Amino acid sequence: MGQERQNPAPSRGTDLAGLVPYALIVGAVLLAWQIVLQPVVQRAPVEAAIRIAPGSPQVLRRAAEAELAASRNTNAASLGRDALARSPFDVRALRVVGLTEARAGRLDAADQILTLAGNWSLRDDPAHAWLVEQRLRRGDYVSAFAHADTLVRRREDIQPQIFNLFSTAAAADPQRVLPVLTGLLAANPPWRVAYLNSLPAADGGLQTAANLAITLQAGTAPLTNAELQEFYIQAMAKGQVGVVTAVRARLNRPAAGAAVTNGGFDDPTAPVPFQWTLVQKAGASAEVTNDDTDPSNPALRVEYDGYSAASIAAQRVFLPPGRHRITFRSRTESGDPAGRMAWALTCHPGGQALLSASGVTGTRVGAQGWSDSSEAFSVPAGCVSQWLELRGLPLDRRAPMVVWFDQVRIVPLVSASN
Repeated sequence: MGQERQNPAPSRGTDLAGLVPYALIVGAVLLAWQIVLQPVVQRAPVEAAIRIAPGSPQVLRRAAEAELAASRNTNAASLGRDALARSPFDVRALRVVGLTEARAGRLDAADQILTLAGNWSLRDDPAHAWLVEQRLRRGDYVSAFAHADTLVRRREDIQPQIFNLFSTAAAADPQRVLPVLTGLLAANPPWRVAYLNSLPAADGGLQTAANLAITLQAGTAPLTNAELQEFYIQAMAKGQVGVVTAVRARLNRPAAGAAVTNGGFDDPTAPVPFQWTLVQKAGASAEVTNDDTDPSNPALRVEYDGYSAASIAAQRVFLPPGRHRITFRSRTESGDPAGRMAWALTCHPGGQALLSASGVTGTRVGAQGWSDSSEAFSVPAGCVSQWLELRGLPLDRRAPMVVWFDQVRIVPLVSASN
Protein backbone atom coordinates (compact mmCIF):
# COMPACT_ATOMS: atom_id res chain seq x y z
CA MET A 1 0.00 0.00 0.00
CA GLY A 2 1.56 3.21 -1.15
CA GLN A 3 2.58 5.91 1.34
CA GLU A 4 0.09 8.81 1.49
CA ARG A 5 1.57 12.04 0.02
CA GLN A 6 1.29 15.10 2.31
CA ASN A 7 1.16 18.76 1.19
CA PRO A 8 4.02 20.83 2.57
CA ALA A 9 3.18 23.44 5.27
CA PRO A 10 2.95 26.96 3.93
CA SER A 11 6.15 28.93 4.50
CA ARG A 12 6.43 32.30 6.32
CA GLY A 13 7.39 33.94 3.02
CA THR A 14 4.15 32.74 1.51
CA ASP A 15 2.22 34.27 4.42
CA LEU A 16 3.94 37.64 3.94
CA ALA A 17 3.34 37.54 0.21
CA GLY A 18 -0.34 37.09 0.89
CA LEU A 19 -0.33 40.27 3.00
CA VAL A 20 1.17 42.46 0.28
CA PRO A 21 -2.17 43.29 -1.42
CA TYR A 22 -3.65 44.31 1.93
CA ALA A 23 -0.62 46.48 2.75
CA LEU A 24 -0.89 48.19 -0.62
CA ILE A 25 -4.58 48.88 -0.03
CA VAL A 26 -3.85 50.40 3.39
CA GLY A 27 -1.02 52.48 1.92
CA ALA A 28 -3.27 53.75 -0.84
CA VAL A 29 -5.92 54.73 1.69
CA LEU A 30 -3.37 56.59 3.82
CA LEU A 31 -1.94 58.35 0.77
CA ALA A 32 -5.42 59.37 -0.36
CA TRP A 33 -6.10 60.72 3.13
CA GLN A 34 -2.92 62.75 3.03
CA ILE A 35 -3.85 64.11 -0.39
CA VAL A 36 -7.24 65.15 0.94
CA LEU A 37 -5.72 66.47 4.16
CA GLN A 38 -3.10 68.77 2.64
CA PRO A 39 -5.50 71.38 1.22
CA VAL A 40 -7.31 71.40 4.56
CA VAL A 41 -4.02 71.88 6.43
CA GLN A 42 -2.92 74.66 4.09
CA ARG A 43 -6.13 76.57 3.40
CA ALA A 44 -8.89 75.68 5.85
CA PRO A 45 -9.66 78.09 8.70
CA VAL A 46 -7.17 77.53 11.51
CA GLU A 47 -9.87 76.39 13.93
CA ALA A 48 -11.06 73.69 11.52
CA ALA A 49 -7.57 72.63 10.49
CA ILE A 50 -6.37 72.17 14.07
CA ARG A 51 -9.37 69.91 14.87
CA ILE A 52 -8.69 67.77 11.79
CA ALA A 53 -4.89 67.60 12.17
CA PRO A 54 -3.93 68.75 15.67
CA GLY A 55 -0.46 67.22 15.40
CA SER A 56 0.45 68.77 12.05
CA PRO A 57 3.42 71.15 12.37
CA GLN A 58 2.02 73.21 9.50
CA VAL A 59 -1.33 73.61 11.28
CA LEU A 60 0.41 74.46 14.53
CA ARG A 61 2.51 77.09 12.78
CA ARG A 62 -0.57 78.62 11.11
CA ALA A 63 -2.27 78.74 14.48
CA ALA A 64 0.79 80.38 16.01
CA GLU A 65 0.78 83.05 13.28
CA ALA A 66 -2.93 83.68 13.83
CA GLU A 67 -2.43 84.07 17.56
CA LEU A 68 0.48 86.44 17.01
CA ALA A 69 -1.62 88.57 14.64
CA ALA A 70 -4.29 88.73 17.36
CA SER A 71 -1.61 89.79 19.90
CA ARG A 72 -2.16 86.67 21.98
CA ASN A 73 1.56 86.36 22.39
CA THR A 74 1.68 83.60 25.02
CA ASN A 75 -0.47 81.31 22.89
CA ALA A 76 1.57 82.19 19.81
CA ALA A 77 4.82 81.34 21.58
CA SER A 78 3.48 78.00 22.82
CA LEU A 79 2.08 76.97 19.44
CA GLY A 80 5.22 78.11 17.66
CA ARG A 81 7.42 76.02 19.93
CA ASP A 82 5.11 73.01 19.45
CA ALA A 83 5.46 73.43 15.69
CA LEU A 84 9.24 73.62 15.98
CA ALA A 85 9.30 70.48 18.13
CA ARG A 86 7.66 68.60 15.25
CA SER A 87 9.44 70.43 12.42
CA PRO A 88 12.70 71.98 13.70
CA PHE A 89 13.50 73.79 10.43
CA ASP A 90 10.18 75.57 9.99
CA VAL A 91 11.39 79.14 9.40
CA ARG A 92 7.96 80.72 9.86
CA ALA A 93 7.44 78.98 13.20
CA LEU A 94 10.90 80.11 14.27
CA ARG A 95 10.06 83.66 13.26
CA VAL A 96 6.84 83.57 15.33
CA VAL A 97 8.81 82.47 18.38
CA GLY A 98 11.36 85.22 17.78
CA LEU A 99 8.69 87.90 17.49
CA THR A 100 7.01 86.74 20.69
CA GLU A 101 10.38 87.08 22.43
CA ALA A 102 10.67 90.62 21.08
CA ARG A 103 7.17 91.50 22.31
CA ALA A 104 8.06 90.14 25.71
CA GLY A 105 11.00 92.54 25.83
CA ARG A 106 13.68 89.86 25.49
CA LEU A 107 15.37 91.60 22.57
CA ASP A 108 18.68 89.75 22.73
CA ALA A 109 16.93 86.38 22.48
CA ALA A 110 14.66 87.73 19.76
CA ASP A 111 17.64 89.01 17.80
CA GLN A 112 19.36 85.64 17.93
CA ILE A 113 16.23 83.73 16.90
CA LEU A 114 15.25 86.08 14.08
CA THR A 115 18.83 86.26 12.80
CA LEU A 116 18.73 82.47 12.53
CA ALA A 117 15.38 82.66 10.72
CA GLY A 118 16.77 85.27 8.33
CA ASN A 119 19.85 83.16 7.66
CA TRP A 120 17.72 80.09 7.01
CA SER A 121 15.51 81.87 4.50
CA LEU A 122 16.12 84.94 2.39
CA ARG A 123 12.41 84.92 1.61
CA ASP A 124 11.09 85.45 5.13
CA ASP A 125 10.18 89.12 4.81
CA PRO A 126 8.84 89.73 8.36
CA ALA A 127 12.05 88.39 9.90
CA HIS A 128 14.24 90.59 7.71
CA ALA A 129 12.00 93.62 8.27
CA TRP A 130 12.32 93.22 12.06
CA LEU A 131 16.08 92.82 11.75
CA VAL A 132 16.33 95.99 9.66
CA GLU A 133 14.49 98.00 12.31
CA GLN A 134 16.38 96.46 15.23
CA ARG A 135 19.81 96.92 13.66
CA LEU A 136 19.02 100.52 12.80
CA ARG A 137 18.09 101.18 16.42
CA ARG A 138 21.53 99.88 17.35
CA GLY A 139 23.20 102.00 14.67
CA ASP A 140 24.42 98.89 12.85
CA TYR A 141 24.05 100.16 9.29
CA VAL A 142 26.02 97.31 7.74
CA SER A 143 23.67 94.62 9.02
CA ALA A 144 20.49 96.72 8.67
CA PHE A 145 21.23 97.56 5.03
CA ALA A 146 22.19 93.96 4.25
CA HIS A 147 18.75 92.78 5.41
CA ALA A 148 17.10 95.68 3.57
CA ASP A 149 18.96 94.61 0.43
CA THR A 150 17.54 91.11 0.87
CA LEU A 151 14.03 92.54 1.04
CA VAL A 152 14.27 94.93 -1.87
CA ARG A 153 15.85 92.36 -4.20
CA ARG A 154 12.65 90.32 -3.93
CA ARG A 155 9.97 92.95 -3.49
CA GLU A 156 9.72 95.79 -6.00
CA ASP A 157 6.55 96.96 -4.25
CA ILE A 158 8.53 98.01 -1.17
CA GLN A 159 11.23 99.87 -3.06
CA PRO A 160 9.88 103.31 -2.04
CA GLN A 161 10.06 102.47 1.67
CA ILE A 162 13.52 100.91 1.47
CA PHE A 163 14.86 103.70 -0.75
CA ASN A 164 13.50 106.27 1.68
CA LEU A 165 15.26 104.44 4.51
CA PHE A 166 18.58 104.52 2.61
CA SER A 167 18.22 108.19 1.65
CA THR A 168 17.10 109.39 5.07
CA ALA A 169 19.97 107.60 6.78
CA ALA A 170 22.49 108.90 4.23
CA ALA A 171 21.30 112.49 4.69
CA ALA A 172 21.31 112.23 8.50
CA ASP A 173 24.60 110.38 8.99
CA PRO A 174 26.55 110.57 5.71
CA GLN A 175 29.99 109.70 7.12
CA ARG A 176 28.81 106.33 8.44
CA VAL A 177 26.11 105.52 5.91
CA LEU A 178 27.70 106.42 2.57
CA PRO A 179 30.46 103.79 2.76
CA VAL A 180 27.86 101.10 3.53
CA LEU A 181 25.52 102.26 0.78
CA THR A 182 28.41 102.50 -1.68
CA GLY A 183 29.32 98.91 -0.89
CA LEU A 184 25.79 97.73 -1.66
CA LEU A 185 25.64 99.68 -4.93
CA ALA A 186 29.10 98.49 -5.98
CA ALA A 187 27.70 94.94 -6.05
CA ASN A 188 25.35 96.09 -8.84
CA PRO A 189 22.10 94.88 -7.22
CA PRO A 190 19.03 94.78 -9.49
CA TRP A 191 17.59 97.84 -7.71
CA ARG A 192 20.67 100.06 -8.25
CA VAL A 193 19.39 102.10 -11.20
CA ALA A 194 15.94 102.58 -9.64
CA TYR A 195 17.49 103.81 -6.41
CA LEU A 196 19.93 106.21 -8.06
CA ASN A 197 17.12 107.64 -10.19
CA SER A 198 14.94 108.12 -7.09
CA LEU A 199 17.53 110.11 -5.15
CA PRO A 200 17.03 113.63 -6.56
CA ALA A 201 13.39 113.59 -5.45
CA ALA A 202 14.30 112.78 -1.81
CA ASP A 203 15.10 115.41 0.81
CA GLY A 204 18.83 115.96 0.55
CA GLY A 205 18.89 113.26 -2.10
CA LEU A 206 20.70 115.28 -4.74
CA GLN A 207 23.69 115.79 -2.45
CA THR A 208 23.59 112.10 -1.56
CA ALA A 209 23.58 111.23 -5.26
CA ALA A 210 26.57 113.50 -5.82
CA ASN A 211 28.45 111.92 -2.92
CA LEU A 212 27.68 108.41 -4.18
CA ALA A 213 28.85 109.32 -7.68
CA ILE A 214 32.17 110.44 -6.25
CA THR A 215 32.67 107.47 -3.92
CA LEU A 216 31.62 104.93 -6.55
CA GLN A 217 34.08 106.45 -9.01
CA ALA A 218 36.94 105.36 -6.78
CA GLY A 219 35.75 101.75 -6.66
CA THR A 220 35.10 98.87 -9.02
CA ALA A 221 31.61 99.90 -10.15
CA PRO A 222 31.54 103.63 -11.00
CA LEU A 223 28.39 105.17 -12.41
CA THR A 224 27.72 104.11 -15.96
CA ASN A 225 27.37 106.81 -18.58
CA ALA A 226 23.59 106.32 -18.50
CA GLU A 227 23.48 106.64 -14.69
CA LEU A 228 25.73 109.69 -14.73
CA GLN A 229 23.69 111.29 -17.49
CA GLU A 230 20.48 110.79 -15.49
CA PHE A 231 22.12 112.45 -12.48
CA TYR A 232 23.26 115.42 -14.56
CA ILE A 233 19.83 115.79 -16.19
CA GLN A 234 17.95 115.71 -12.88
CA ALA A 235 20.41 118.10 -11.23
CA MET A 236 20.10 120.54 -14.13
CA ALA A 237 16.31 120.27 -13.99
CA LYS A 238 16.54 121.45 -10.38
CA GLY A 239 18.82 124.31 -11.39
CA GLN A 240 21.76 122.86 -9.47
CA VAL A 241 24.48 123.97 -11.86
CA GLY A 242 27.03 124.15 -9.04
CA VAL A 243 26.42 120.50 -8.11
CA VAL A 244 26.79 119.43 -11.75
CA THR A 245 30.04 121.29 -12.30
CA ALA A 246 31.45 120.11 -8.95
CA VAL A 247 30.70 116.44 -9.70
CA ARG A 248 32.08 116.79 -13.21
CA ALA A 249 35.30 118.27 -11.84
CA ARG A 250 35.69 115.46 -9.26
CA LEU A 251 34.91 112.66 -11.70
CA ASN A 252 36.55 114.27 -14.73
CA ARG A 253 33.64 112.85 -16.73
CA PRO A 254 33.70 114.36 -19.24
CA ALA A 255 37.17 115.87 -19.03
CA ALA A 256 36.78 119.04 -17.00
CA GLY A 257 39.59 120.79 -18.86
CA ALA A 258 37.57 121.09 -22.07
CA ALA A 259 34.96 123.85 -22.18
CA VAL A 260 33.39 122.21 -25.25
CA THR A 261 32.89 118.48 -24.89
CA ASN A 262 33.52 116.30 -27.92
CA GLY A 263 34.57 119.30 -29.98
CA GLY A 264 36.38 116.91 -32.29
CA PHE A 265 33.21 114.79 -32.72
CA ASP A 266 35.13 111.64 -31.81
CA ASP A 267 33.68 110.88 -28.34
CA PRO A 268 30.03 109.79 -28.48
CA THR A 269 30.14 108.47 -24.90
CA ALA A 270 30.07 111.83 -23.09
CA PRO A 271 26.81 112.20 -21.13
CA VAL A 272 24.17 114.86 -21.67
CA PRO A 273 24.26 117.82 -21.06
CA PHE A 274 27.96 117.57 -21.93
CA GLN A 275 27.26 116.33 -25.43
CA TRP A 276 25.96 117.53 -28.76
CA THR A 277 22.28 117.44 -29.60
CA LEU A 278 21.96 117.19 -33.38
CA VAL A 279 18.97 118.20 -35.49
CA GLN A 280 17.21 115.83 -37.86
CA LYS A 281 14.31 117.57 -39.60
CA ALA A 282 13.08 118.72 -42.98
CA GLY A 283 15.44 121.35 -44.30
CA ALA A 284 18.22 120.71 -41.79
CA SER A 285 20.08 117.61 -40.66
CA ALA A 286 23.38 116.96 -38.94
CA GLU A 287 25.32 113.79 -38.32
CA VAL A 288 28.76 112.79 -37.15
CA THR A 289 30.49 110.80 -39.86
CA ASN A 290 33.95 110.22 -41.24
CA ASP A 291 35.37 113.07 -43.30
CA ASP A 292 35.22 112.04 -46.95
CA THR A 293 38.63 113.64 -47.54
CA ASP A 294 40.15 111.84 -44.52
CA PRO A 295 38.24 108.68 -43.51
CA SER A 296 40.20 108.46 -40.22
CA ASN A 297 38.74 111.77 -39.02
CA PRO A 298 35.14 111.97 -37.72
CA ALA A 299 33.51 115.37 -38.16
CA LEU A 300 30.10 117.05 -38.20
CA ARG A 301 28.40 117.02 -41.60
CA VAL A 302 25.50 119.46 -42.00
CA GLU A 303 22.92 119.56 -44.79
CA TYR A 304 20.92 122.78 -44.76
CA ASP A 305 18.42 124.29 -47.18
CA GLY A 306 19.17 127.91 -46.24
CA TYR A 307 15.45 128.55 -45.73
CA SER A 308 14.41 126.75 -42.51
CA ALA A 309 15.12 128.12 -39.03
CA ALA A 310 17.00 125.45 -37.09
CA SER A 311 19.27 124.81 -34.14
CA ILE A 312 21.49 122.43 -36.04
CA ALA A 313 23.82 121.38 -33.22
CA ALA A 314 23.70 122.43 -29.56
CA GLN A 315 25.55 121.77 -26.32
CA ARG A 316 25.34 123.11 -22.77
CA VAL A 317 28.62 124.70 -21.64
CA PHE A 318 29.70 126.14 -18.30
CA LEU A 319 32.04 129.05 -18.85
CA PRO A 320 33.22 131.28 -16.00
CA PRO A 321 32.90 135.05 -16.32
CA GLY A 322 35.60 136.69 -18.44
CA ARG A 323 36.97 136.84 -21.96
CA HIS A 324 37.02 133.73 -24.12
CA ARG A 325 37.67 132.74 -27.70
CA ILE A 326 35.85 130.19 -29.84
CA THR A 327 37.80 128.42 -32.57
CA PHE A 328 36.55 125.92 -35.13
CA ARG A 329 37.26 124.49 -38.55
CA SER A 330 34.84 124.35 -41.46
CA ARG A 331 34.79 123.02 -45.00
CA THR A 332 32.18 123.57 -47.71
CA GLU A 333 31.24 120.46 -49.64
CA SER A 334 28.59 122.13 -51.81
CA GLY A 335 26.50 125.27 -52.07
CA ASP A 336 27.13 128.77 -50.76
CA PRO A 337 26.90 128.86 -46.94
CA ALA A 338 27.99 132.49 -46.55
CA GLY A 339 25.64 134.22 -44.12
CA ARG A 340 23.49 131.11 -43.71
CA MET A 341 25.01 129.56 -40.54
CA ALA A 342 26.46 130.95 -37.29
CA TRP A 343 27.86 129.73 -34.00
CA ALA A 344 25.83 131.39 -31.23
CA LEU A 345 26.27 131.50 -27.47
CA THR A 346 23.49 132.56 -25.08
CA CYS A 347 23.19 132.70 -21.29
CA HIS A 348 20.96 130.18 -19.57
CA PRO A 349 18.69 131.15 -18.06
CA GLY A 350 17.88 134.54 -19.47
CA GLY A 351 18.83 134.07 -23.11
CA GLN A 352 21.30 136.97 -23.26
CA ALA A 353 23.23 136.77 -26.54
CA LEU A 354 27.00 136.55 -26.03
CA LEU A 355 28.24 135.53 -29.47
CA SER A 356 27.19 135.17 -33.09
CA ALA A 357 30.12 134.05 -35.22
CA SER A 358 29.73 133.22 -38.89
CA GLY A 359 29.94 129.48 -39.29
CA VAL A 360 31.96 129.67 -42.49
CA THR A 361 34.34 132.58 -41.98
CA GLY A 362 37.18 132.42 -44.52
CA THR A 363 35.64 129.65 -46.59
CA ARG A 364 35.14 130.58 -50.24
CA VAL A 365 32.49 129.04 -52.41
CA GLY A 366 33.91 125.91 -53.97
CA ALA A 367 37.10 126.11 -51.90
CA GLN A 368 38.83 122.82 -51.10
CA GLY A 369 40.21 121.89 -47.67
CA TRP A 370 39.49 123.13 -44.17
CA SER A 371 39.51 126.75 -43.00
CA ASP A 372 40.14 127.92 -39.44
CA SER A 373 37.91 130.53 -37.81
CA SER A 374 37.85 132.22 -34.42
CA GLU A 375 36.10 134.99 -32.54
CA ALA A 376 36.43 136.48 -29.07
CA PHE A 377 33.54 137.14 -26.70
CA SER A 378 32.82 137.89 -23.04
CA VAL A 379 30.78 136.07 -20.41
CA PRO A 380 29.28 138.41 -17.80
CA ALA A 381 29.01 137.70 -14.08
CA GLY A 382 25.87 135.81 -13.15
CA CYS A 383 25.79 133.83 -16.39
CA VAL A 384 26.34 130.42 -14.80
CA SER A 385 25.83 128.31 -17.92
CA GLN A 386 25.37 128.83 -21.62
CA TRP A 387 23.99 127.22 -24.74
CA LEU A 388 26.43 126.85 -27.63
CA GLU A 389 24.53 126.38 -30.90
CA LEU A 390 25.22 126.10 -34.58
CA ARG A 391 22.22 127.90 -36.03
CA GLY A 392 20.73 127.96 -39.48
CA LEU A 393 20.09 131.55 -40.59
CA PRO A 394 17.14 131.43 -43.01
CA LEU A 395 16.66 133.80 -45.90
CA ASP A 396 13.71 134.12 -48.29
CA ARG A 397 14.75 131.40 -50.70
CA ARG A 398 16.14 127.92 -50.54
CA ALA A 399 19.84 127.52 -51.22
CA PRO A 400 20.89 123.93 -50.41
CA MET A 401 24.37 123.48 -49.00
CA VAL A 402 26.56 120.88 -47.28
CA VAL A 403 29.16 122.07 -44.76
CA TRP A 404 31.54 120.20 -42.46
CA PHE A 405 32.66 121.33 -38.98
CA ASP A 406 35.41 120.08 -36.69
CA GLN A 407 37.64 120.98 -33.74
CA VAL A 408 35.18 123.31 -31.98
CA ARG A 409 36.91 124.74 -28.92
CA ILE A 410 36.50 127.57 -26.41
CA VAL A 411 39.55 128.80 -24.52
CA PRO A 412 39.84 131.54 -21.88
CA LEU A 413 41.60 134.77 -22.79
CA VAL A 414 41.40 136.42 -19.40
CA SER A 415 41.01 134.51 -16.14
CA ALA A 416 37.85 135.00 -14.12
CA SER A 417 39.88 136.68 -11.36
CA ASN A 418 41.09 139.52 -13.59
